[in-house]
Amino acid sequence: MHIGVIGAGISGLATTHELRERGATVDTFEASDEPGGIVRSRQVDGHTLDLGPQRLRGSKLVEAWIDEFDLREQRFEGDDDQPLFVLRDGRLRVAPLSIRDAITTDLISWRGKARILAEPLAGPPKPDETVADFFARKFGSEAERTLFSPLYTGLYGAHADEMLVRHSVGKALAKRGIDRSILLAVARKLLEGVDIPPIVSFEDGLQVLPEAIADRYADSLHFETPVEAVRDDGDGFEIVTADGTTTVDQVVVTTPAPVTADLLEPLDGDLADALGGLTYNPLAVVHLESNYGREGHGCQILDGEGYETLGLTWNASMLGRDGVFTAYLGGSRSPELVEESDDHLGELAAEEFESITGFSARPLHVARWTPGMPAYDDSWNALDTVSFPDGIHVCATYTERAGVLGRLRDAQRTAADIFDD
Repeated sequence: MHIGVIGAGISGLATTHELRERGATVDTFEASDEPGGIVRSRQVDGHTLDLGPQRLRGSKLVEAWIDEFDLREQRFEGDDDQPLFVLRDGRLRVAPLSIRDAITTDLISWRGKARILAEPLAGPPKPDETVADFFARKFGSEAERTLFSPLYTGLYGAHADEMLVRHSVGKALAKRGIDRSILLAVARKLLEGVDIPPIVSFEDGLQVLPEAIADRYADSLHFETPVEAVRDDGDGFEIVTADGTTTVDQVVVTTPAPVTADLLEPLDGDLADALGGLTYNPLAVVHLESNYGREGHGCQILDGEGYETLGLTWNASMLGRDGVFTAYLGGSRSPELVEESDDHLGELAAEEFESITGFSARPLHVARWTPGMPAYDDSWNALDTVSFPDGIHVCATYTERAGVLGRLRDAQRTAADIFDD
């Protein structure tokens, strides 16, 4: 079987691996000159910077891939025993992610904490319910605004009152078999003594994983080769690039929805229109250097606090990356910010970092991710009315879970679907 894979981000590379392991012939096309997609790392002024995800969780699957690609010597563990903060009313307050913190934190009032305990009485997600409405109904309005919505939507740079549960948290709950009470499900896990995988990263940054996959399958990869279109040739498909046309039996598309829309327009105009209308939240990722020494994983910054910064990752503390902090700007709060110059974004992130922490910071690097993260708003309802043509498979964040672990699992599922067919 000859499979064409479009995109050599972590999704495309993982799919290439899974398909090659099953004996397929694979051609993987990538528009840029390097592997990894959003999983990219840079060395700047002696610092290792990750431009996309900042760390992994060492789940069994992730650890298996680390061993598969001989990255054990590069692997190290971060510090899990540190708090996560939320900026509320100008102060960094501990997010209650443990029983101890739930009792001692001043992020939520005692009335708000008591309201959280009533969560088992609330029902499952409702059709077209927003993330904000869902969390408010489950945990109370104060906990929704100050804890649950910021922590969940922070990954996506999204507004909780625009993100729909059924396209986001509802899917996560369903996969874990949680159909009613989140608190009771968590309590059962704690009583069972379930271990949380450790925080892990690599000395030279997370991009060493996609680079290792790309090195193994170099004969399958075509860098600086953007795909212009995918066409049906009757028996299979033609993948059209500036270098010519490659005929394959089936196609796996791993690109963001707007790019996929352009590629598949010759096959299905209605599908292309639906994909092209999906909303994404563009993000600017600004790395800073500072002497700020407080321990923690980072902080989320609530709407209304007066900052453009959405949140901060404290790489210096969590990962032992001396002096490095990561600021996130743009998202649905200020998408236009991503169009500003590197100097402006760096200065803005540094100024707001100092205002929040009391310590000065120096910009190290600015990266932009467009289209960015899926918004999972009502534009995603368009996916309910379309389907992909036979032989076209999707391994991407707009159909399955975001994050490196989600991408590895999605690649396994995609390869299994192809060979089951």
